[in-house]
Amino acid sequence: MRLTTADRALEMVKSGDRVWIHLGCSTPETLVEALARRAPDVHDVEIIHMVPCGSAAYTFPEHASSFRLNGLFLSGCVRAAVAAGRADYTPIALSDVEPLLRSGELPIDVALIQTSRPDEHGYLSMGAGVDCTLTAASLARHVIVEANDRMPRVCGDSFLHVSDVSAVVETSRPLLEMAAESPTNVQERVADNVASLIPDGATLQMGIGGIPNAVLGRLRGHKDLGVHSEMCSDGIVPLVESGVVNGARKSLHPRKIVTGFLLGSQLLFDFVDRNPAFEFHRTGYVNDPFVIAQNDNLIAINSALQVDLTGQVCADSIGTAPFSGFGGQLDFIRGAARSRGGKPIIALPSTAKNGFVSRIVPVLDAGAGVVTGRADVHYVVSEHGVAYLRGKTIRQRAEALIAIADPKFRDTLYDFAVKTHHLEKRELVV
Repeated sequence: MRLTTADRALEMVKSGDRVWIHLGCSTPETLVEALARRAPDVHDVEIIHMVPCGSAAYTFPEHASSFRLNGLFLSGCVRAAVAAGRADYTPIALSDVEPLLRSGELPIDVALIQTSRPDEHGYLSMGAGVDCTLTAASLARHVIVEANDRMPRVCGDSFLHVSDVSAVVETSRPLLEMAAESPTNVQERVADNVASLIPDGATLQMGIGGIPNAVLGRLRGHKDLGVHSEMCSDGIVPLVESGVVNGARKSLHPRKIVTGFLLGSQLLFDFVDRNPAFEFHRTGYVNDPFVIAQNDNLIAINSALQVDLTGQVCADSIGTAPFSGFGGQLDFIRGAARSRGGKPIIALPSTAKNGFVSRIVPVLDAGAGVVTGRADVHYVVSEHGVAYLRGKTIRQRAEALIAIADPKFRDTLYDFAVKTHHLEKRELVV
């Protein structure tokens, strides 16, 4: 094992390299800080980072000639750089990232990852994030590890051996946290409607956002739930502790919580540490729709920014401005659709901007991206109810979606639907 300092290790990064950075709460902040200090010595370095957290110092304006982010899923700390043209966004489903790496279409020169300290056998645990990073590390020319004694050790396909590592930088610092905010009243009402669609014995996938977290809080009275999800958040902890989530009826990996990474707080990191109830796998496995479909009663719950009257779902941009990414939404929408008893759910508040803007819209904003196409949408849920769109005509879709829109926008939506011949006049009853 080659122990060194962060600055020495980052000398491996050369001009023109492509650098992969571990995602989310696993972001190796010590290495990112050292990478930023490397800026005067390099140029045209491409950074591949999915769900960036922390400083994201490589996106600062003063480093524009040294580094350029290629974000596979954006978060708040890098949106300004993308909007200013100093960074890029690649729309891609999570299930397709590792095939892109393995094909050689996106070769990685240096991988910066954060792990636990090595055990007595020389194995480093990927801890809070196996995601696509274990695959990126296996393909990179150089692997630089921040071995943090605060990183949990987790079970599953989650280990890297020190013999496969170019350099190790030992640290002891808290992981970056992404604690869930308390749900709003509207999010709780949406969550109530979503929870009504979840039977006992179901297996859950929860996307990112306030509504999926609020749904977890509504499941305390359920029984024998399982989890197969690209990520887990803090909300899973009380459900496991109370026995609500036990995986007893799972058809794939029974009694195991299958996940790829964590987005949460120290509470979650401590809970998964050496906990055999959790089984971490690469995202290429967790998010494979054919694997997802092997889970009976798979309930996929994902968020949206807008849904139009035909059922098209925008979840990654606000107009032309990239906001987040595809993530696992399409993977799980399609996997849940093929699961026996599965339900793909898109959940969203009916309005934005304190009720002044409808999220259910006549047409998507100009330039808005479609993450989930209308042929893939089954359930759309707001605080006003549930719209079931599978196999429905455009007329039936418009009628169902107007019914779950905020009442003050229903007349406008109805008038548009009549004008475009989606509906006949006076056909709609709300």
